[in-house]
Amino acid sequence: MSKQCDYCSKSDQVGRQSRHRKGVAGKQWAKRAQKTVRVFSPNLQWVTLEGVRMLLCAKCLKLFKKNIAENKKETVLAVKPEAVK
Repeated sequence: MSKQCDYCSKSDQVGRQSRHRKGVAGKQWAKRAQKTVRVFSPNLQWVTLEGVRMLLCAKCLKLFKKNIAENKKETVLAVKPEAVK
């Protein structure tokens, strides 16, 4: 199973985290921690839409719920907007 949105293909991203804590004298960092590499995962949810089970990120899920609430006649899964990334 891939950790990827079935609609917009959003997946894990690699970034860095660091800790900055001010010291007492001179307002220098008390502990200068090295920047450690970590993984940022998307917020993926299993959803059943129109009889199809999909793994969607929270942004796409919000888009689909909005389209369904507006009672759009066209199918929700038909068109992929380029704005969703």
